[in-house]
Amino acid sequence: MATTEQPARFPSPFEVATPPGCEGWEELYPYYYVFSEDRREFEEEKFWFFDGLHHPAPIYPFDTITCESWWVPLSQYTSRVFMIPPALGIDQRVVNGYLYLSPNAVTDPKVIEERAAYFAPRAGYYFEHWDELYDQWQRKAEAHIKALTEIPINDLPEIEDESVVTEGRGITSGYYLIEAYNRLIENMLQMWNYHFEMLNLGYVAYLTFMDFCTKAFPGISDQTISRMVAGIDVLLFRPDDELKKLARLALDLGVADVLKGGGDPDAQLARLATTDAGRKWLEALEEAKDPWFNFSSGTGFYHNDRSWVDDLSIPFAAIDAYIGKLEAGETIDRPLETVLAERERISAEYGELLQTEEDRKTFAELLGLARTVFPYVENHNFYVEHWHGTIFWRRMRELAAIFVRHGFFAEADDLFFLHRSEIPGALYDLVSAWAVGTPARGPRYWPREVARRRAIFEKLREFSPPPALGTPPEVITEPFTVMLWGVTTETVQNWLAPGGTSGDAAELKGHAGSPGVVEGLARVIRGADQLSEVQAGEILVCPTTAPSWAPIFSKIGATVSDIGGIMCHAAIVCREYGLPAVVGTGFATKVIKTGQRVRVDGNTGLVTILDADV
Repeated sequence: MATTEQPARFPSPFEVATPPGCEGWEELYPYYYVFSEDRREFEEEKFWFFDGLHHPAPIYPFDTITCESWWVPLSQYTSRVFMIPPALGIDQRVVNGYLYLSPNAVTDPKVIEERAAYFAPRAGYYFEHWDELYDQWQRKAEAHIKALTEIPINDLPEIEDESVVTEGRGITSGYYLIEAYNRLIENMLQMWNYHFEMLNLGYVAYLTFMDFCTKAFPGISDQTISRMVAGIDVLLFRPDDELKKLARLALDLGVADVLKGGGDPDAQLARLATTDAGRKWLEALEEAKDPWFNFSSGTGFYHNDRSWVDDLSIPFAAIDAYIGKLEAGETIDRPLETVLAERERISAEYGELLQTEEDRKTFAELLGLARTVFPYVENHNFYVEHWHGTIFWRRMRELAAIFVRHGFFAEADDLFFLHRSEIPGALYDLVSAWAVGTPARGPRYWPREVARRRAIFEKLREFSPPPALGTPPEVITEPFTVMLWGVTTETVQNWLAPGGTSGDAAELKGHAGSPGVVEGLARVIRGADQLSEVQAGEILVCPTTAPSWAPIFSKIGATVSDIGGIMCHAAIVCREYGLPAVVGTGFATKVIKTGQRVRVDGNTGLVTILDADV
């Protein structure tokens, strides 16, 4: 009987072909971001996996600032600051516009022991002062966001204001424009340092609790452990809560009909402004917007992931849906009391299984710490990716508008086809031409170059990135790779299996993200622009979810994702909403078709396609 031998590795990064029409794509990115012959021996020895969790689409040249902003901070806090014993940093490369990651683990027991001597007191200090340091962190983050809004970005005047002379200022608009850009970039990089100040320790606390549980309770599932920490109120639910409040207020004020049935938000706002009740509702809307509508429709890592405050059609559609549920007598609240009761029941039952007082004390302390630090693990996302990110992209468009007025670009979004290291040159071209009184080269150079890059970039969208590259390790142990991205030894073996991406597959195996079993019709979506297509009770099948999709979770029956581990957003939010979830399936959006009936088993991590034909 013939057997099919499973391949031992994924394609080498150097074996991935450039798609037709994308020749020269490497020029869109910094030299250090691409695989290169001078590092070939080193790069081919490593295992790389596609970061579809945060970067599911090709990355615009300027938008690399987001992944570059976490490349250094995430790694430095792990490897250089807190010295987390078994882990170093996570490396990055771009292939055909898509981001690949390679975590560096520490495997030498002696080195792990040496790092542990540094880790214990440093991490211990943060854990002992967590609430105090978190309060301080929130003040820093809010002050930093305020500073971002206050950076002056002004065009170059035909004639400088006389105050430059009368105040003896000695500095002109040209300098201030260059300074503004530098301050924007510095602000972004600094905010992402704050992003990881406490995040890695938050994961470590959870992983320490998980490690204790797996040793004390052989056979306990990751999902059961995660449910002991569920039911914690986090900021990422607050924007959705604000929409629910606005839906209730619309009914109380008698203006719900204006917001029902979809339509143009601007027209709805205009109608509301004509009545006293409508104006009262609009006041509540304005109050909710700052800061809660600074909520990206995607991951926040792309400039074109527009936020609620930029596109009211997204939150207004959710308000409309909530009004409909309330009128039908349905609940729109998360089942928080049920989740809390379940977590206390599970925690108590496992606590009673421990035989010694010392073990019971350790269990209680580790569980308490995990619950204490967990809110930060989610809350930082609202401050950084969403609130700060929304304002950062807006400020960059203000700068881009100046380039448009001077003929460098046809539209503001052309700026994002330049890497951040190229913009200082374009600025100096603009400022020097203004100062001298001669034409800048930019209007003749950048429109042609942007058009070339745009054509390449649009072709890159058609490329289907392999799930991984290189030779995988025998066992994947790096904790963040497993917990957040869901890349485990089993996951990799599934990726390597022949026919792993076949559309004929009847079953998909992923991580059991949230318990329960549900059957329903699948709805495959790949972005926020398709959320309006989701019907009540359907199974959401997607590459990954974004926090701003929260309103959809009161509508669907279950979630299936391509990417993610037990602590990814889709898993966390489904546990809070009491919905089954299977995450990290690898190929769900390629295998499942909209309209197929599927069974989602969130207890075992199995997704079964019940009918092959649609």
